[in-house]
Amino acid sequence: MKDAVVCWFKRDLRLHDHPALARAAALGPVIPLYIVEPELWAQPDASGRQYAFLRESLSDLDADLDGRLVVRVGDAVEVLDDLRQRHGVCHLVSHEETGNAWTYARDRAVAAWARGQGVAWQEMPQSGVVRRLRGRDGWAARRDGFVRQPQVSVQGLRLVQQGVISDPLPDAKALGLHDPCPQRQPGGRVEGLRLLDTFLHARGRDYRSAMSSPLYGADACSRLSPHLAFGTLSGREVAQAGVERAAQVRGQKSWPGSMRSFQSRLAWRDHFMQKLEDEPAIEWRCLHPAYEGLRPVEPDAAQLHAWANGQTGLPFVDACMRYLNATGWLNFRMRSMVMAVASYHLWLDWRATGPILARLFTDYEPGIHWSQVQMQSGTTGMNTVRIYNPVKQGLDQDPDGVFTRAWVPELAGVPNDWLQEPWRWPQAGRVLGKVYPEPLVDVKRAAAQARETVWAVRKGDQFRKTAQAIVHKHASRKDGTGRFVRDPVRETPEDRQLKFDL
Repeated sequence: MKDAVVCWFKRDLRLHDHPALARAAALGPVIPLYIVEPELWAQPDASGRQYAFLRESLSDLDADLDGRLVVRVGDAVEVLDDLRQRHGVCHLVSHEETGNAWTYARDRAVAAWARGQGVAWQEMPQSGVVRRLRGRDGWAARRDGFVRQPQVSVQGLRLVQQGVISDPLPDAKALGLHDPCPQRQPGGRVEGLRLLDTFLHARGRDYRSAMSSPLYGADACSRLSPHLAFGTLSGREVAQAGVERAAQVRGQKSWPGSMRSFQSRLAWRDHFMQKLEDEPAIEWRCLHPAYEGLRPVEPDAAQLHAWANGQTGLPFVDACMRYLNATGWLNFRMRSMVMAVASYHLWLDWRATGPILARLFTDYEPGIHWSQVQMQSGTTGMNTVRIYNPVKQGLDQDPDGVFTRAWVPELAGVPNDWLQEPWRWPQAGRVLGKVYPEPLVDVKRAAAQARETVWAVRKGDQFRKTAQAIVHKHASRKDGTGRFVRDPVRETPEDRQLKFDL
């Protein structure tokens, strides 16, 4: 057992296109390890719906390993040191992880332990995110080069045959997680492959035109985001499957544009994750320091609760939040809108609302999430302030009121002309304040006040000087692909087309 190698699975719950497992297999017999870390699941961005997806994904992974996945429960350093002492393990291999602040601190602790105990820990890249990147110039080409590389096959995998004991996989209750999500997406690689196939060969035809709709987006979007977040599929295998399909549908109606849009969003996914990799502090600190203190640190608890539970009195916002609570998913435009309404109309700090959304998203990906949370709350200093009008969004995206009525049935008796603004209905007194709340704010007045306050911060040479430095570090570039465009003055592609999820 002295030549045994631990392959530490994290957010890479598959065997296919797995550089870390391939590297471990080349070094010796492998102990395939997953650590359930109770402290991780006690963090404010963790939820039962995410853990349920994880358990299903671990089940598929264990089946692919012929029932030989080793599960341990506890602190990562303690678990790894136990394996070192019991089995003489001196090699550890895992993928690079762009996670939240907690996983970043944990990895630093593991690195210190490995150095102290003489354990060689090798971390392998598994996406277009580049660790220790010096600057964004040339990044897009590097990312695309990684995606075009052949998928990694695991050769000669030998698993340690005996003596390594697993812990029982705890249920959600044992971790203090209670999060009913009746329409949550199921986890596991088998389900991920099914979604990929149905998207590329049927559901994705109208992806480009239907992705913004709350009615049609759930079917037209790939729904692969939780599988990419937990790594039951690799981003590279998904991107290459999309390229292959694009070649097959060339010249067909709708398909080529949809496949181009899908590839674009896969690239933007890595782009946003790179921001967190380069600056972990965006999880807890405004990207532009001038916005610190803009909103109350202690949010209005009643407004925060009403927003999180779909009780703001703004019908389309409430429909989206109730849908999210029940399903664990929203399309990109609706995610952006509910965050913007919380930030501008309700004037809630993103550090209060961001963890709530993180818990509600089954597909929570820290790099995408915190970059977009700040972007939609106007604290980056490099993006145009975008204040969604929730009434207009309801009228545009749900013109017949089908989505709104399905999730806000209290408004069943409100005529369609008044559905998104029931306070203007002559008979509003029959509903508002009785079965459905009065609106928390006046939409137009709240937006005007927010716009004035946010833009006031952007004045002055010092603000612009700091913003230029942020642009240099984080903004997209045009690397000959035409996809990433740097524009520090006018609205960027990130503003024009919000890529929050897949």
